[in-house]
Amino acid sequence: MAHVTCRWRAVLICVCSPCIAVVLLLATLVLCMTVTSRAGSQRSEPVHFVAPGTFSDESFAPLPKTFWELGQHGGAIWNRLQLTIDHHFNPILRPDNIQRGSENDSSFEALRKQGFSEVINLDSMRKSFDQLSHQTQEFLSHMHRRDYPALIQPDGVCGAGAKDEREAPLILLAIKSTELHFRHRQAIRRTWGRAGRVAGQWRNSKGGADGGGYVRRVFLLGNGRNESVGGSLSELLRMESDRYGDILQWDFRDTFFNLTVKDVLFWSWFSRSCNRTLFVFKGDDDVFVNTPRMMTYLRDQLKKPQAHETIGDFMIGDVIAGGLPNRVNQSKYFIPDGFYKGIYPTYAGGGGVVYSGLLTRRLLHVSKRVHLFPIDDVYVGMCMVRLNAQPVHHPAFLTFDFPDGEEEELCAYHTILLVHKRRPIQVVQLWADMKITRAQCWDVPLRGALEGTQTQSVIHPKIH
Repeated sequence: MAHVTCRWRAVLICVCSPCIAVVLLLATLVLCMTVTSRAGSQRSEPVHFVAPGTFSDESFAPLPKTFWELGQHGGAIWNRLQLTIDHHFNPILRPDNIQRGSENDSSFEALRKQGFSEVINLDSMRKSFDQLSHQTQEFLSHMHRRDYPALIQPDGVCGAGAKDEREAPLILLAIKSTELHFRHRQAIRRTWGRAGRVAGQWRNSKGGADGGGYVRRVFLLGNGRNESVGGSLSELLRMESDRYGDILQWDFRDTFFNLTVKDVLFWSWFSRSCNRTLFVFKGDDDVFVNTPRMMTYLRDQLKKPQAHETIGDFMIGDVIAGGLPNRVNQSKYFIPDGFYKGIYPTYAGGGGVVYSGLLTRRLLHVSKRVHLFPIDDVYVGMCMVRLNAQPVHHPAFLTFDFPDGEEEELCAYHTILLVHKRRPIQVVQLWADMKITRAQCWDVPLRGALEGTQTQSVIHPKIH
């Protein structure tokens, strides 16, 4: 019986094998023809990896067309410059890069200069450079430099106000100014920018702790090189520094596009000189700050659960999301299409922003891997993205002033942390008015506190 079964099995194999072979051959031919047809129809498309979900199939969520398409911002000079650095530090593109942990300032500088030389010498980039505005060309010609020496430094280790401190400074007021803005600095020194022990403003306070702390102050300046004034301006600035001890000046041209240089140099100085300071306020010299409320607000943040774990990412201000480069060449914010393409990262408006001392040091480190950008607050946003951190929007930061009519209310200035812009005479008058109305407005909440909007990011209608 076993012999008969084996005989029939052999017969079946002999009969069916050719049929199976024919079927497999036909299937292979059809598959090859299909692949060849699709390849021929797509030869004009760029070669890149296509992420799942990029097709029109409704079962997939919409995603960008390509993932890591290198030619996405082809002719934009800044994008190409940054791409060289991003490739160097990308663990996927450079899995064998073992030097990242040991790199120092000189290696970062060498990497930036090398990428700058490679990109600028490309024929396509030279053509793009020639089409840029004069202001952008000037910025581009020195954007790789960060080695500007200090001309004047504060007497104190971390700005003015170090006398008789009994605890670590709560905040350093780092105020962007220029040589000609002496009246702005004087108004700030007399009002919201006073250094030393500053009382806070506890709500429903019955005495005891005042919620305040120690304040340091420093004004950040470049070199004005104002030929119409001559050398007397520098002499006056040194006299001002001798009198107040709060001037920090570097030897670079103090222009709008160089405010980013001012940021980076300040972070470096802070990291060396302010190891005990908990927070930094960085803003313009034409803002008004409600310092007592600011002090109390920051004290409240330190009391929150897990504050010691989140303080390294802490940044609050008037947050702008989805901003686009300004393409109007008459604007001081003008960024040509040939210099930068894409939307801006989420960032806090540069009129005034508060962040932690720990974040300041982190910003310094990551900034070494980000090419300078002409708009300073946007640049800070770029650095925040690479730290995987986000600024938090606070409605009490009014970098675009009060809404219509709200400023006329009796306690309006007691509900804010900052407002922009105010002239020196207005700053002095507002400070005096707030003293007069302090008792009446003691318990008013900050803007947004009742609506629970203090931690919501918004898209501001005014963009750069």
